[in-house]
Amino acid sequence: MQKVTWDIQYISSPPAIKYCKKCSKKTEYLCSGLFRINAQRKYLDIWLIYKCSDCDSTWNMTIYSRISPKSIAPEILDEFHNNNEELAKKYAMDTELMRKNGVEVGLPKYKILGTNVNFNTPTELHIKSSYPSRLKVSSLLREKMNLSQSDFEQMITIGSIRSTNGLDLKKCRLQADVILIIENVQLKVKPLLHNHCKN
Repeated sequence: MQKVTWDIQYISSPPAIKYCKKCSKKTEYLCSGLFRINAQRKYLDIWLIYKCSDCDSTWNMTIYSRISPKSIAPEILDEFHNNNEELAKKYAMDTELMRKNGVEVGLPKYKILGTNVNFNTPTELHIKSSYPSRLKVSSLLREKMNLSQSDFEQMITIGSIRSTNGLDLKKCRLQADVILIIENVQLKVKPLLHNHCKN
């Protein structure tokens, strides 16, 4: 059985979808990569700043509220003050934190890096992601393998594609590492020649 790995490369973090007062409608707020820090006596508030994609109005996503500066490692606190890019990306990719802040979570832009699956050879497929994501595994499979919805569902029904740990491939979202077995494919489909960015 051959082993194939797909790495999900995120081109953007997921947008926060919320009502914009200036636009008078729901819009996508995009991460600016900048932190806002407010020091009040013995406490800190830390936010990640987002901007409306239509009008540049800002929204602050709460990361910490009224915490002691001593509870954060000095080097991490410096990264907040210096708008560390990796730290901002870490929080911007935290969909659970976004939901706790009361916004809808949009889909990030991404690329699927890796070779196409040879349907004539039994394959163990690893889909790897640096962050948990709202991307549907089914969407990634259909995109990369050039499958219609009916072809994909047929593969699931006859057992040509299955998860090694019982995930519902029609509904599950991408986690850190999804492992699939693909074999006995009888569909006449052609693999994609190029990857595409998705919103």
